[in-house]
Amino acid sequence: MEKIRLQKYLADAGVASRRKSEEIIAAGRVSVNGEVVIQPGTKLCPTQDIVVLDGKVVTNNSKLVYIMIHKPEGVITSVHDPHGRPVVLDFVKDIPLRLFPVGRLDYDSSGLLLLTNDGKLAQILTHPSYSIPKTYIANLKETPNKEKLHLFKKGLIIDGIKTAPAKIKILNKKGQGCIVSITIYEGRNRQIRKMCDSIKCPVLQLKRVSMGSIKLGNLPRGKYRHLTDFELKEILHLSAL
Repeated sequence: MEKIRLQKYLADAGVASRRKSEEIIAAGRVSVNGEVVIQPGTKLCPTQDIVVLDGKVVTNNSKLVYIMIHKPEGVITSVHDPHGRPVVLDFVKDIPLRLFPVGRLDYDSSGLLLLTNDGKLAQILTHPSYSIPKTYIANLKETPNKEKLHLFKKGLIIDGIKTAPAKIKILNKKGQGCIVSITIYEGRNRQIRKMCDSIKCPVLQLKRVSMGSIKLGNLPRGKYRHLTDFELKEILHLSAL
């Protein structure tokens, strides 16, 4: 039997993404055959070795699940929160599997978020090399002029690094402000808010409406649904799996 890396085993079992699994291993929370392992690259035999996380045996034969949730504002994109704030997994407590969010959607934002126990897919969808488009509807305090729109589309310096070219389109003007559609191809921390701050058009409200070919549609806030076979095939194709 071919051996695999421990972080891949955990990701395939739906514990967390590979990157997060590496952090879990480094924290000394995982043992293999009774011995604590802190090296993520450690290899094991999936059918013979026994992996334990926080005292519970981890198996990698769980059914793979792919869910879209409409995350409300004021909810943490995390498995748990040490401060007791609501997290996205609070909305899928009726699913008896260990799910984790694909990427992030900040506390003040709402909209489309994917949950899964497929670590491989989660890693691909969040890796910047795949440039999967994510579209948002934003309410801006100020309306950007042509020059600011051009700068936004060309790329802006945030946190000392230039962003990839993005798309922005004014949908409706509201007094001094406006409603815009924004599409980015990265997933940097609070990227849209920082880009809009950079052109002095701060975001008042932000909602993600699509990720690749998957669209939020009319899914109510706080509700979830499983991806259709067509949606799953589309996103697998988009991520070049």
